[in-house]
Amino acid sequence: MSDLDVPHDAFAAIEREIASDTSPVGIDAKKTHVIILHKLQEIEASLKRLESRLDG
Repeated sequence: MSDLDVPHDAFAAIEREIASDTSPVGIDAKKTHVIILHKLQEIEASLKRLESRLDG
């Protein structure tokens, strides 16, 4: 298993969440980007909390 492998259940859940029958590519690109950006913001906030604990 590589670092990029996603467990099947997680993959299926994400796939259901971003799927779009009205999009020519099969996904809702705007929703996908919003999810990605939201997760990145969560990661950034978490890293800041960890860094403040290490610095403090």
